Amino acid sequence: MGRDDSKVKKRDAPALCDLRLCKDGPIRNGHIGQRPPPINPERLKDFVEEDYLNGDVKTWEMKIVSRNEELLGDALSLVPQSSSRISLSSHNKLIRFEDISAAAFKIQSGVQKTPCMYSRLSKLYGVDIYLKKEFLQYTGSVKERGVLYLLTSLPQDQQRKGVIVASDGNFSMAVAYHASELRIPVFVIMSTSTSPARVKTCREYGAMVISYGTTAKDSQMHARRLAQENGYLYLEEEDSAVYLSGLGTMGLEMYEQVPKLDAVIFPAGGHCGLLAGSAAALKHLNPRISVIGVESESFPVLQQSLKAGHPAEDQACNNHHFYGDVSGLCFGSNSLQLTGKLVDKVVAVSEEDVLISMLRLLEYERATVDAEGAIGLAALVAGKLPELKGKRVAIAICSGNVDLHLLQRCIARALTLESRVCRFSLVISDSPADVSKLLEVLAREEARVLDIRQERTFVTSELFTVEVTCTVETRDKIHTAQLRNALLERYPTAAWTER
Repeated sequence: MGRDDSKVKKRDAPALCDLRLCKDGPIRNGHIGQRPPPINPERLKDFVEEDYLNGDVKTWEMKIVSRNEELLGDALSLVPQSSSRISLSSHNKLIRFEDISAAAFKIQSGVQKTPCMYSRLSKLYGVDIYLKKEFLQYTGSVKERGVLYLLTSLPQDQQRKGVIVASDGNFSMAVAYHASELRIPVFVIMSTSTSPARVKTCREYGAMVISYGTTAKDSQMHARRLAQENGYLYLEEEDSAVYLSGLGTMGLEMYEQVPKLDAVIFPAGGHCGLLAGSAAALKHLNPRISVIGVESESFPVLQQSLKAGHPAEDQACNNHHFYGDVSGLCFGSNSLQLTGKLVDKVVAVSEEDVLISMLRLLEYERATVDAEGAIGLAALVAGKLPELKGKRVAIAICSGNVDLHLLQRCIARALTLESRVCRFSLVISDSPADVSKLLEVLAREEARVLDIRQERTFVTSELFTVEVTCTVETRDKIHTAQLRNALLERYPTAAWTER
């Protein structure tokens, strides 16, 4: 993007706190003195400062002094901001490509440049699929990008005072880790209903974790009170230009890693900062790339907000533990403006599609992800994007923080949805020989017995009979149908438990 000196003023930014940088980069993530591969200068095109490419990195504060400033190629109409949210800056501005590029330089030594790899799933869905494995970040989430840029942009006196956050999601874990790395005092307030594993993880990252209240609202109110009394900065996930610019760096990497992209798929929902920030980068670099957002059809917050022209605040989700950050309310007008202007399509998928997507990623990619990480692929699983057949598509797999007990339930349900785990009941005579014959039928049909139970008391059949209930695993739906036909042929009264 060309720059007009009459419209943009620049001045040296105040010195930030000591980030413990050495000549070859900071000590971080177990790589002593190593810096990730530098960002290729080719992608900066018209935006370049020689100081970025040679020697030490300098930061610039850019101030818009004219309404005619070109924002990402088009002027965007403003949407009134909600007064219910605490903003880090009293004057949020729409991000530009230059902001995202500056963020990429600033955080490149603090976050991983995650791979964007061709997937075996491509043959399954007839699309050239490239998976951006952002769940490989240190805290398992893309939120690290926005959080690190946010923390390094704080004034030095505020970094000394510390920050406080009230959340049990990926945002709080990213704040806990990176604030500790930057030696910024960090406090995390979590409700008493938070998973013990999440509390433990945040403490291991270096945060002071306080359990307070039974709901998220209780912990947020307590965090605000502590912030006011002690001078901490209360952080919440919002759509400030700084945070969105940090998230948008993932779009830059995807463009750089996969040549000739036709489309990119991101998770959407209320927290659409990743979608908005990455769309800003991708559309600047190549306007022909199709940017698609995916949200849950149970609470299509983004679609409703775009239709109404302002953030929807009355959409509730009763399944937060499964959907995580995707289930939040629409958190700001900046993200909504960018999404409405730059995103080509927003689709909604069912919970069943997300569960099957989690199973596909585990089986084909050995990737353990949560609903937020799997929802992008779910759009292909559900067949919601037939226009992408034969196209080159990158999908953001942006989160892998799923509790073990929840993962077990999700995989079990997904196998049932695909008819790969099924249950049936039948009545046979109460003799070892008849039970043995049943097992022979199952062995002949190559079904794996997961569980078998016998009920003799609570049955209405004859006295010397037994009701046998079997749970078996099959290869696929065709195999299940073959097994069902074989059993019905031998045991006409067999009853199958429908999901």
